[in-house]
Amino acid sequence: MPRSGRLRNFICEYKESPKLEKMSFIPPFFILAIEIILIIHAYIVQEIFVIILTSILLLISLIETLLVSAEVHQHYTKSNFDRILTIRLDDFITETKQINVKKIVMDFIEQYPEYESQRNEIYHITCEVLETHRKEATEKELAIKLNKFIKRNKKANVDEIVNLFLKKFPNYKTQRVEVYEKTCQIKGKYEQ
Repeated sequence: MPRSGRLRNFICEYKESPKLEKMSFIPPFFILAIEIILIIHAYIVQEIFVIILTSILLLISLIETLLVSAEVHQHYTKSNFDRILTIRLDDFITETKQINVKKIVMDFIEQYPEYESQRNEIYHITCEVLETHRKEATEKELAIKLNKFIKRNKKANVDEIVNLFLKKFPNYKTQRVEVYEKTCQIKGKYEQ
């Protein structure tokens, strides 16, 4: 492993970057290698004009390589920031048990003032976290109701259970697929 901290950090960032960004490094290095070969050849042949033009292209390739590495670093920093922010927000929402997005954002920024400039991102991530919590709660509630319902109707097949359940709980009619899948899972556990 390299001793330089910056190089070590860059290698870690490069490993975690998406494939497209990893592949964006190939052309600059390929062109860089070709230009070095051309410069060496032009130096041997003593062609000043080719040496100057190839040196300019070599400089452009070096700049392009630096820009691509800066882009990888920027993407890594952003995704890492989003991940940490999401975890903090999720923990904060779980602790406060608030459901008002505006209040959550204001209280979160009050507790973590370093995120003041990311108010819009906090708002959007808060909405996503609350939606995830709502879906999880709905799934848990559905599982509990279905479990009790299936225990009472053990002899009925899956289709009958789903139809009877949806008649008893009409608010789940829009989630027919989820009810069917959950019924199959629970019914399979009882038959084992």
